[in-house]
Amino acid sequence: MSSTLGSNNDKLDFQGRVAIVTGAGGGLGRQHALALAARGAKVLVNDLGGTVNGSGGSPTAAQAVVDEIKAAGGQAIANGASVTDFAAVQAMVQQAVDAWGRVDILVNNAGILRDKSFAKMELADFQLVVDVHLMGSVNCTKAVWALMNEQKYGRIVMTTSSSGLYGNFGQANYGAAKMALVGLMQTLSIEGAKNDIRVNCLAPTAATRMTEDLFPPEMLEAFKPEAVVPAMLVLASEQAPNRTILCAGAGTFEAAHITLTQGAYIGIGDHAPEALAARLAEVTASEGEQVPQSGAAQGSNEVAKGMAAAGRG
Repeated sequence: MSSTLGSNNDKLDFQGRVAIVTGAGGGLGRQHALALAARGAKVLVNDLGGTVNGSGGSPTAAQAVVDEIKAAGGQAIANGASVTDFAAVQAMVQQAVDAWGRVDILVNNAGILRDKSFAKMELADFQLVVDVHLMGSVNCTKAVWALMNEQKYGRIVMTTSSSGLYGNFGQANYGAAKMALVGLMQTLSIEGAKNDIRVNCLAPTAATRMTEDLFPPEMLEAFKPEAVVPAMLVLASEQAPNRTILCAGAGTFEAAHITLTQGAYIGIGDHAPEALAARLAEVTASEGEQVPQSGAAQGSNEVAKGMAAAGRG
């Protein structure tokens, strides 16, 4: 992590900051927008206003959250752009700049579900989920990237999922899109670091309009969206880490890591397939695994092991 909070008394303050939260008309996004506004941020509340599966659209959901923020004394504006429409997303960012002069925080939260087993899933449903979750986040991030580089400050939160990190039956499209966001975060966090643009992922577990049917009734209160918000606030704050996958649900917070095992040098001769099969448990063993700081670490590990093996020979 780039920095950490000094103590429990260090208040996360967003005074003077401008935030865009997508998919903020309800559920997690609404709670994100309310929390940022309550701590002083000016918030553009984006929501297409469609159904869970992405159909339809209405500006009323976003405006209702804006009204809620204003009633509490905060500043907010509504936007009904689809995150899949790059021109509309560019106009959304310009709307925030016109109103408040900058954009400091982007919370990519907009998403839809079209769950079905892969055998029964139409490719159009796979494509649309990828378009909304992955390309929607790409569009919004691209639209703020130059601005954040110019102002030498930015905080971007990608919303990933345990379904992407670890898989979930019936969510091949959703899981693929959510894991792709981790890959996007990994590279953007490297590219943005020199200008203090910190990019992280949030993996929430919460009972929202999209997921409440998955929870037993007695667990709905524990898994309310508000319980995820502290993780978002940390990732969006001045003190945010960089390149972290933070998991949150029901008051518990964890970090997920993509690790590299120590592996083993097998060689490249005709014997390699059988040797690898025989030593696969050694190759996949977690002892001594690392969290690489870039993709080059894999190659470095392989070169080191290859040179060591050559030295032994």
